[in-house]
Amino acid sequence: MNSVKSLSAPAGRASARNASVGVPFSTVMFSIVALWLVYFLLISARGSMLGLDIQPDLMWRRVIVCVFAVIVTTALWFILRLFEQRKRWVLFAVALVAALPGALAIAQVNQVLFASLNERMEQAYAEERGFTLRRDESGNLLAEIAAPQEWQLKNTQDFDPDNPPVVTFVLQDAEDSGPKWYPLIDAALSRYYILLTWAALYIAFLAIAQAREAERREQKFRSAAKAAEIRSLRYQVNPHFLFNTLNSLSALVMTGKADRAERMIQSISRFYRHSLADQVTNDVPLEEEFELQKLYLDIEAVRFPDRLTCNFDLPDDLKDARVPGMILQPLVENSVKYAVSSLTRKVTISVTAREEFDRLVIAVSDDGPGVPEGAAHGFGIGLANVRDRLEARFGPDIGFSSAPTPGGYTTEIRIPLTRHG
Repeated sequence: MNSVKSLSAPAGRASARNASVGVPFSTVMFSIVALWLVYFLLISARGSMLGLDIQPDLMWRRVIVCVFAVIVTTALWFILRLFEQRKRWVLFAVALVAALPGALAIAQVNQVLFASLNERMEQAYAEERGFTLRRDESGNLLAEIAAPQEWQLKNTQDFDPDNPPVVTFVLQDAEDSGPKWYPLIDAALSRYYILLTWAALYIAFLAIAQAREAERREQKFRSAAKAAEIRSLRYQVNPHFLFNTLNSLSALVMTGKADRAERMIQSISRFYRHSLADQVTNDVPLEEEFELQKLYLDIEAVRFPDRLTCNFDLPDDLKDARVPGMILQPLVENSVKYAVSSLTRKVTISVTAREEFDRLVIAVSDDGPGVPEGAAHGFGIGLANVRDRLEARFGPDIGFSSAPTPGGYTTEIRIPLTRHG
């Protein structure tokens, strides 16, 4: 028998569908807030190490800058979202362009907030060292220091104790300091690097999310294909059995055995009502599967009233074990077809279940002739069907053996023991 093989979705199609998958909003905001919180803590720790005595004034300014940076980074995220369906290099290019004005905006806010404080810090630094700082009308930064004692001794006639002379030095020439936007660009570069770092992190999150969605979709497609395979294999069982029973029923009618034909029709009705009650891909309790096979053998007993006996052994603690629906029917049918119908003596068919090391072991056996000569083709179809269904349901984690035994033939199934669907 040519079994149906599992199919998987094409990777390209799955990737195309995953393109619309995004990073959760909570993850995005957490990454943004965490990034700028770390920045805030590092800058504050650096200020503490420098021993600045104006930490309260610094703190609230840093908080405002970081909050504004969070807003700018969130805006950058909204821009990147517009290009999530594009290739990775497009996202990186967008990040390189979109992060630049954001970095300039953060640097500008930082300069405005810290401009007055920088002047205070410079004056405090100068006073601690005995000189003062000021800017003249041209914008030059000047340092003024009391004249040295040697100069005072040489110029005693010009010395005024109430107005001691000072020496002035030019610390920063306005013409040599460059354009006024140089400090802004310098401050923006570090913020630009931070924004690009977050953008790279976000693109990595996006790639992970899309990969997980692709995996989920592929698993969904595999599950759908697996269900289709199981459904196909089970549908191969039902027509086979139906044709056999209809042939038997026709034989009973043609030989005038109306009462036995009526009993068989009622048994067939109960069998199909029972076997088709659930979804064809569902697992069923082992007790229900055993009852189904009892119904089947009741139908066959109408054909072979003097030759067929059956034995069912199901421990109470295994009644709720789960198995694929109608998984035993081809095995029992083989025993009827190749043991009961080929002999004139009485044949016993046994269906048993037991537990071994957390695995469910089910055996279908008969005391017939084994495999009659010339029966290998039809016999093998039923066995291959059962094996394929078990592999489709449990994967390779199964045991399946079918061989003649002294005094008959036995097929044994070993599957994981589960008690819930």
